[in-house]
Amino acid sequence: TPGESCISSILSGLTQDTSKVKAVVEEDAEILMLSLVKAKEWLTKYPEWSTFVFELYHKRFEDLVTMVNSIAFQKVDARILYLLDQKSQLYKSKELNVTHQQLADELGITREAVSRVLKQIETDGKIKLSRNKITLL
Repeated sequence: TPGESCISSILSGLTQDTSKVKAVVEEDAEILMLSLVKAKEWLTKYPEWSTFVFELYHKRFEDLVTMVNSIAFQKVDARILYLLDQKSQLYKSKELNVTHQQLADELGITREAVSRVLKQIETDGKIKLSRNKITLL
Protein backbone atom coordinates (compact mmCIF):
# COMPACT_ATOMS: atom_id res chain seq x y z
CA THR A 1 0.00 0.00 0.00
CA PRO A 2 1.44 3.42 -0.89
CA GLY A 3 2.92 5.23 2.08
CA GLU A 4 3.34 2.06 4.13
CA SER A 5 6.47 1.36 6.10
CA CYS A 6 7.89 -1.39 8.27
CA ILE A 7 7.67 -0.31 11.89
CA SER A 8 9.99 -3.12 12.92
CA SER A 9 12.72 -1.75 10.64
CA ILE A 10 12.19 1.77 11.96
CA LEU A 11 12.28 0.67 15.61
CA SER A 12 15.27 -1.61 15.05
CA GLY A 13 17.14 1.28 13.48
CA LEU A 14 16.22 3.70 16.23
CA THR A 15 17.34 1.24 18.91
CA GLN A 16 20.39 0.14 16.88
CA ASP A 17 19.22 -3.47 16.92
CA THR A 18 18.98 -6.00 14.10
CA SER A 19 15.49 -6.35 12.65
CA LYS A 20 13.98 -9.77 13.24
CA VAL A 21 11.45 -9.62 10.42
CA LYS A 22 11.58 -10.80 6.83
CA ALA A 23 9.84 -8.69 4.21
CA VAL A 24 8.52 -10.02 0.92
CA VAL A 25 7.43 -7.70 -1.88
CA GLU A 26 4.56 -9.32 -3.75
CA GLU A 27 4.33 -6.73 -6.52
CA ASP A 28 6.48 -3.96 -8.02
CA ALA A 29 7.31 -1.35 -5.40
CA GLU A 30 9.35 1.78 -4.92
CA ILE A 31 11.35 1.66 -1.71
CA LEU A 32 12.75 4.67 0.11
CA MET A 33 15.73 4.19 2.39
CA LEU A 34 16.19 6.71 5.19
CA SER A 35 19.41 6.92 7.15
CA LEU A 36 19.30 6.24 10.87
CA VAL A 37 20.66 9.72 11.56
CA LYS A 38 17.87 11.35 9.53
CA ALA A 39 15.15 9.14 11.03
CA LYS A 40 16.19 10.15 14.56
CA GLU A 41 16.60 13.81 13.60
CA TRP A 42 13.17 13.90 11.95
CA LEU A 43 11.45 12.63 15.12
CA THR A 44 12.18 15.96 16.82
CA LYS A 45 12.37 18.21 13.76
CA TYR A 46 9.16 17.15 12.01
CA PRO A 47 6.05 16.45 14.13
CA GLU A 48 4.44 14.85 11.05
CA TRP A 49 7.18 12.19 10.95
CA SER A 50 6.75 11.49 14.65
CA THR A 51 2.98 11.19 14.17
CA PHE A 52 3.52 8.87 11.19
CA VAL A 53 5.80 6.59 13.24
CA PHE A 54 3.40 6.44 16.20
CA GLU A 55 0.34 5.84 13.99
CA LEU A 56 2.21 3.11 12.13
CA TYR A 57 3.24 1.51 15.43
CA HIS A 58 -0.39 1.64 16.61
CA LYS A 59 -1.69 0.08 13.38
CA ARG A 60 0.87 -2.73 13.44
CA PHE A 61 0.15 -3.41 17.12
CA GLU A 62 -3.56 -3.74 16.29
CA ASP A 63 -2.63 -6.08 13.41
CA LEU A 64 -0.58 -8.17 15.84
CA VAL A 65 -3.45 -8.41 18.33
CA THR A 66 -5.79 -9.46 15.50
CA MET A 67 -3.32 -12.12 14.38
CA VAL A 68 -2.85 -13.50 17.90
CA ASN A 69 -6.62 -13.66 18.38
CA SER A 70 -6.96 -15.38 15.01
CA ILE A 71 -4.36 -18.01 15.85
CA ALA A 72 -5.75 -18.58 19.33
CA PHE A 73 -9.47 -18.53 18.64
CA GLN A 74 -10.27 -19.02 14.94
CA LYS A 75 -10.44 -22.27 13.04
CA VAL A 76 -8.01 -22.81 10.18
CA ASP A 77 -10.72 -22.43 7.52
CA ALA A 78 -11.67 -18.98 8.82
CA ARG A 79 -8.01 -17.95 8.91
CA ILE A 80 -7.47 -19.11 5.33
CA LEU A 81 -10.61 -17.37 4.07
CA TYR A 82 -9.59 -14.16 5.85
CA LEU A 83 -6.11 -14.27 4.28
CA LEU A 84 -7.58 -14.93 0.82
CA ASP A 85 -9.98 -12.02 1.28
CA GLN A 86 -7.12 -9.73 2.32
CA LYS A 87 -5.10 -10.75 -0.74
CA SER A 88 -8.15 -10.26 -2.97
CA GLN A 89 -8.58 -6.72 -1.67
CA LEU A 90 -4.86 -5.96 -2.00
CA TYR A 91 -4.68 -7.15 -5.61
CA LYS A 92 -8.22 -6.02 -6.48
CA SER A 93 -8.89 -9.42 -7.99
CA LYS A 94 -10.86 -12.54 -7.13
CA GLU A 95 -8.20 -14.62 -8.92
CA LEU A 96 -5.12 -15.07 -6.76
CA ASN A 97 -1.85 -16.52 -8.00
CA VAL A 98 -0.76 -18.21 -4.81
CA THR A 99 0.45 -21.66 -3.83
CA HIS A 100 -0.70 -23.74 -0.90
CA GLN A 101 2.86 -23.51 0.46
CA GLN A 102 2.80 -19.69 0.34
CA LEU A 103 -0.46 -19.65 2.32
CA ALA A 104 0.96 -22.17 4.79
CA ASP A 105 4.07 -20.05 5.30
CA GLU A 106 2.00 -16.91 5.90
CA LEU A 107 -0.31 -18.68 8.34
CA GLY A 108 2.36 -20.69 10.13
CA ILE A 109 0.76 -24.06 9.44
CA THR A 110 1.64 -27.05 7.25
CA ARG A 111 1.01 -27.14 3.52
CA GLU A 112 -0.90 -30.38 3.97
CA ALA A 113 -3.31 -28.72 6.40
CA VAL A 114 -3.82 -25.81 4.00
CA SER A 115 -4.46 -28.17 1.07
CA ARG A 116 -6.96 -30.24 3.06
CA VAL A 117 -8.88 -27.17 4.24
CA LEU A 118 -8.80 -25.50 0.80
CA LYS A 119 -10.33 -28.66 -0.71
CA GLN A 120 -13.14 -28.51 1.87
CA ILE A 121 -13.70 -24.79 1.19
CA GLU A 122 -13.88 -25.60 -2.53
CA THR A 123 -16.42 -28.37 -1.82
CA ASP A 124 -18.45 -25.78 0.12
CA GLY A 125 -18.53 -23.65 -3.06
CA LYS A 126 -16.58 -20.67 -1.72
CA ILE A 127 -13.48 -21.00 -3.92
CA LYS A 128 -12.26 -22.71 -7.09
CA LEU A 129 -8.82 -24.31 -7.01
CA SER A 130 -6.46 -24.45 -10.00
CA ARG A 131 -2.72 -25.01 -10.25
CA ASN A 132 -1.06 -22.14 -8.32
CA LYS A 133 -4.32 -20.19 -8.48
CA ILE A 134 -7.32 -19.76 -6.20
CA THR A 135 -10.49 -18.02 -7.37
CA LEU A 136 -12.87 -16.60 -4.78
CA LEU A 137 -16.52 -17.19 -5.71
